[in-house]
Amino acid sequence: MPTRWSDDITVSELADEPALSEELGNLIAQIENQAQRASHAVLNFNDVTYVNSSNLGQLLTLRKKLLESGRFVVMCGVCDEVMAVIRVTGLDRVFRFAPDPLTALAMLQIADE
Repeated sequence: MPTRWSDDITVSELADEPALSEELGNLIAQIENQAQRASHAVLNFNDVTYVNSSNLGQLLTLRKKLLESGRFVVMCGVCDEVMAVIRVTGLDRVFRFAPDPLTALAMLQIADE
């Protein structure tokens, strides 16, 4: 379940399948159902050891919906195996990355100033 860190930032602690698909789906649904402006998203991949093509599609959908609201996704704690998939697919040029959640939060707070 996503945690609302502030009015402008939601943090999600992700895990391997099937929880990963469920959490990303919940975030997308939350954005679609929000009457007001969506919040930035910090996705903590610390407990994720692999991603599949469906997960990558969900990440792109999430990013698109947030960008439509002028918001960003920051992925943090991404392990080498997951980052290798992200690089191979070229998504490392699409998403923002941080080493940990605190750095990701700081990036988003600076972006809002």
